[in-house]
Amino acid sequence: MNPRVALAVMAKVPAAGVVKTRLCPPLRPADAAALARCFLLDRVEQLTTMDGTDRIVAFAPVEREDEMRALVPAGVRLVPQAGVDLGARLDRLLTDLLAEGYAAAIALDADSPTLPTAFVETACRGLLDRTADVVVGPCDDGGYYLIGLRSPAPVLFQEMPWSTAGVLTETIDRAKRAGLTLTLLPPWFDVDRGEDLARLRRSAEAPEAFRPRRTLALLAACGW
Repeated sequence: MNPRVALAVMAKVPAAGVVKTRLCPPLRPADAAALARCFLLDRVEQLTTMDGTDRIVAFAPVEREDEMRALVPAGVRLVPQAGVDLGARLDRLLTDLLAEGYAAAIALDADSPTLPTAFVETACRGLLDRTADVVVGPCDDGGYYLIGLRSPAPVLFQEMPWSTAGVLTETIDRAKRAGLTLTLLPPWFDVDRGEDLARLRRSAEAPEAFRPRRTLALLAACGW
């Protein structure tokens, strides 16, 4: 078994009118795409500080791979997302990475730019030292910013009420019913709506927060 952890960032190619559409308004589609690009690059940069891990971007749509390859740094592996919904895509991604021999695989969003690095490190430790079968990072909206596994667990992803406030609760309940040991990380938030931009700026001042330099520079330059 590979003692390393696969860290996979779930991301769409940042195209105007396709990504972060709930930020429009107050942002214009091109601005929202620029912000999504910063989110992704800052997340990838954040993960470079973590020893014993491999960085992966799980991207969509598959036909725009060349655009994503031109965007992310060399050395970051690209894996196309595959599946009819988010659950199928997460299940396929994590199952495939574990099948490659990784000790653990973690999927992260790209929409929580100030997420403390310590939270991700805690997830890695919990999976590597086998104190957890599943690690989940709760989001304020009832979803999660991170989920990590030591072994495939399709039950956590099939027929899930995605994009609702019940995702986290249902995930916890399913893990318990399946006899999986689950660790919950501290809660954080993702940036989905215009009012989240002010919260994003404030959160970057927290001692534990990651400071996403591209994101903060864009916010400052545009006065958001």
